[in-house]
Amino acid sequence: MKKLIFLLCLALSGPALTSCESFLDKNTDPNNPTSTTPNFLLPSIISNGLAIQGFSALRTAYITQYVAARAAGAGGADQYVLTTAFSNATFNNTFFLVGGNIPPMIKLAQEEGSPYYVGAGKIMMALILSHATDMLGDIPYREAFRGELNYTPVYDPQQQLYEDIQVLLDEGIAEMSKPVSENRRPFYSALPSPSGDILYQGDVQKWIRLAWSLKARQAQHLTKKAGLYNPATVLEYASKGFTSSTDDAQLQFQVAVSPLMGTTNIFGPIRNNFAMATYGANFLKFLNGATYAGVIDPRLPIMATPTSTGADPGRGGGPQPPTATTDFYSSWYARDLGYEEIITYHELQFIKAEAAFLANQKATALAAYREGIRAHMAKIGTPTVSTSPAVTFPGITAAQITSYLNSSAVAQTEAQLASPSNPTLPQAIMQQKYIAMFLNPESWTDMRRYDFSAEIYPNLVYPVGANTVAAGQYPRRLLPAEREVVLNTAQVDKIGGLAPDFFIKKVWWDE
Repeated sequence: MKKLIFLLCLALSGPALTSCESFLDKNTDPNNPTSTTPNFLLPSIISNGLAIQGFSALRTAYITQYVAARAAGAGGADQYVLTTAFSNATFNNTFFLVGGNIPPMIKLAQEEGSPYYVGAGKIMMALILSHATDMLGDIPYREAFRGELNYTPVYDPQQQLYEDIQVLLDEGIAEMSKPVSENRRPFYSALPSPSGDILYQGDVQKWIRLAWSLKARQAQHLTKKAGLYNPATVLEYASKGFTSSTDDAQLQFQVAVSPLMGTTNIFGPIRNNFAMATYGANFLKFLNGATYAGVIDPRLPIMATPTSTGADPGRGGGPQPPTATTDFYSSWYARDLGYEEIITYHELQFIKAEAAFLANQKATALAAYREGIRAHMAKIGTPTVSTSPAVTFPGITAAQITSYLNSSAVAQTEAQLASPSNPTLPQAIMQQKYIAMFLNPESWTDMRRYDFSAEIYPNLVYPVGANTVAAGQYPRRLLPAEREVVLNTAQVDKIGGLAPDFFIKKVWWDE
C-alpha cells in the first residue's frame, strides 16, 4: 500500500508531494518496526536458545531411562522408535528461531560498538551449535544462516564443528573481556521492561565463566579421540569456569501470559509433555537403596517420590490406569515455575573429576566428585512449596548431606572412584553425575562415551519390543529433522541421514 500511495504522489504536483510524504510518515506503524537494536534481540536468543535442550530432552530422557512410558509397548522413544519429526525442535529452533537471529544481532552490535552483545552472540551460537551437533552429528554451520541466499547448506563434519565452537567461545571471551567503556549500549536494562542480558543481568564475568565451562564440557567429550583429548586442557578450562551454583546457566520459567503461553516448564504439568511417562526404574534404583544397598538418597522425595516404582522401557508401569496423573509431575524438576538447567557448577565439578581421574590426579578427582554431589544436593535441597504441582518439597539439611557423603553410596577413597573390576573406569564419578544431571541431554553424551557401560549403569535394561531396526543397539544420535529430509535431501543423503538405521550410527567423537 505504501508503494502504491508513493507512486500516486509522484504523479501529482510539487506541493502535493510534500503532503504525501507527511501522510506516509503518519501511517508508519509504531508497533511493527522495520529495524531493531541488539538489546531487543538478545532476550529471545537467550530464552529460546536455552530452551532447545529441554525440547531435546523430550526424546533423550527416554533413551537415558530417566523416564519410561507408562503404557506397555507404546512404541515411542523408550523403545527407540525415533522419527525425523522428533528432531524438529532441536534442529529448527537452532537454525531458525535462534541461530538466524544471532548474525544480525552481532552485525548491529559491531556497527554501533557494543562488544558485550557481540560476545553474548558468539557464546550463544557456540552453545546452540554444540548441543545440536551432539544430538545430531554433522550439521550445517559455515553455509548456514544465509536465508534465501542458500536454502541447502552443506553439512559440516563434526570435527570441524568442534573446532569452530572453541573458536566462537574464545572470541566471545575476548569481547566480554573488553572494558565497559567500550560498550556503547547498556548490556542489561530492567526498565521499562527487561532487555539485553536477561541471563546474568549484565554480569560479563559470569558470561566469561559460562564460556570456559562450555569449553571444558566440549573438550571432555573427546575422551575416545586419541591424540585430541587432553585432560590437562579440560582442567585448565574448568579452573576458569563456574565458581558456584550462582553461576549456573539455566532457564527460569514464568507465569504463562497470553499470547506467550509457552513460558512454563517444558517438563511441567501445564505443558503436559510427560503425561504418559513415569520415572525410569533405572534412575530410581540409584536413589532408593537398590544400587547402593541400604542407602536412601535424601534427594529421592525431591527428585521423585518415596513411593515411586518407575518402569522399564517397553514394559509400562507407574500410576495406573494411564489416565491417572503421573507421579513424574511430583518432581522438583517438573515445577511449572521452576527452571531448566543447561550447564551448571555441579556438572563442571563432575567434568573436573573425570578429567582429573583420567590424568591420574586422583586426589583432585575425589575432591571435585564430592563437591559435585554436595553442590547438587545443596541446590535442590532448599525447602520449597510448589503450587503447580501442589507439592511441598522437604529440603535437605547440612547434616543429611554430610551423612550421605560419608555413606557407602559415595567413594571415600581415591581407589573407590574406579570400578572394582576396571581401575581405568571412573565408575563412581559417572554414576553420581548421572543422578545430578537428571533429564539433561548431556547424560546421553556420557552414556555414548562409555558405550552404555553395565558397570556404570548397572540398572540399564534394553527395551522390551525395541525397534527392530536398532538391531539390539542403543541410539547414538537423533535422526535428521523432518524439514531437512524434505528440503535439503541431497545434503542429508551425503551424510547417510536417509538410512532408517542412521540413529544407531556413531557420531565422530563417539568413534
